[in-house]
Amino acid sequence: MIRGAKRTGTFLLLFALLSAPPTLQAGAQRYEPLADAVRAALATATQADAPPPIATLAATFPESAQWVAKQQSRVARYLPDPIERDELLYTVWYEAARAGLPPDLVLAVIHVESRFRKYAVSTAGARGYMQVMPFWVDLIGTPEHNLFHLRTNLRYGTVILRHYLDIEQGDLVRALGRYNGSLGDPTYPNLVFAALNHYR
Repeated sequence: MIRGAKRTGTFLLLFALLSAPPTLQAGAQRYEPLADAVRAALATATQADAPPPIATLAATFPESAQWVAKQQSRVARYLPDPIERDELLYTVWYEAARAGLPPDLVLAVIHVESRFRKYAVSTAGARGYMQVMPFWVDLIGTPEHNLFHLRTNLRYGTVILRHYLDIEQGDLVRALGRYNGSLGDPTYPNLVFAALNHYR
């Protein structure tokens, strides 16, 4: 009985999340002083590299193509253009793999944070798909980094989430709380977990 009620509650939360009008769930990622070594490591992680073209990525890593194919219909309502959708999904897979994160998790964060809106801006000033706060560019980036650029935004978002996971020793609830600037409040992690169930 309890198990059924829990499943019903999860379904209702997921239904509300997927059918709600697009609102930004971003909090304000909080500036925290970083040790020089940590700042240097994060800065190195955010620097651009030359990712292989999508065709090469799909051929070299067949699992990326399988994952993208699985997510196509789930993301289509937000990104109806198939070229834009492919670019986002392959970039999510690439940046998630680079940061050592499950791509489903990154997709769930994007869903909750911006509903796949490239130019989303929260009231706190967070920007783009993964709602990255601009202070991160000053802290670990370079002035030419544009947080509305797909790959730049995902690079920062995945590096920051990985950083918080490391700080929290793998505790995803606390890492997500830090990412959203709402550590200790279960609301945001629960929204991400509900979205994650949809993208798994």
